Amino acid sequence: MRGGEILGVERRRRWTDEVKISILHEVGQSGWSVTDVARRHDLTRQHIYQWRRELRAKGLWPPSGRAASDRSVFIPVVPASPSLADSDVFPTGGSAEVTILLRNSRQLRCAAGINDATLLRLIRVVEAA
Repeated sequence: MRGGEILGVERRRRWTDEVKISILHEVGQSGWSVTDVARRHDLTRQHIYQWRRELRAKGLWPPSGRAASDRSVFIPVVPASPSLADSDVFPTGGSAEVTILLRNSRQLRCAAGINDATLLRLIRVVEAA
């Protein structure tokens, strides 16, 4: 009996958790989407989502060990000097604007009087985009 003939290339690959984490970190960097990263590594988008779930179950993703929604922290802003708190810094006729620089290098600009719940939703949307 002759040996069998191989038709094509074996597609089943094994990925270590470290390699999976490295690939997952590429999503969102430089504006790369899940589709871009999957295409770059010759994967399907489903692999990326499956790896996230798998690594979350192992406690390896997100790397900090916390859920993404738990990473948002509000810090009170206190003027550095009393002169900054003067009313002439923000004229009464205009509205003050706050700019927040996010981890993914995007900026979120909003009115200073925005409520916390709305601001948290905006941050999540901009970080996920």
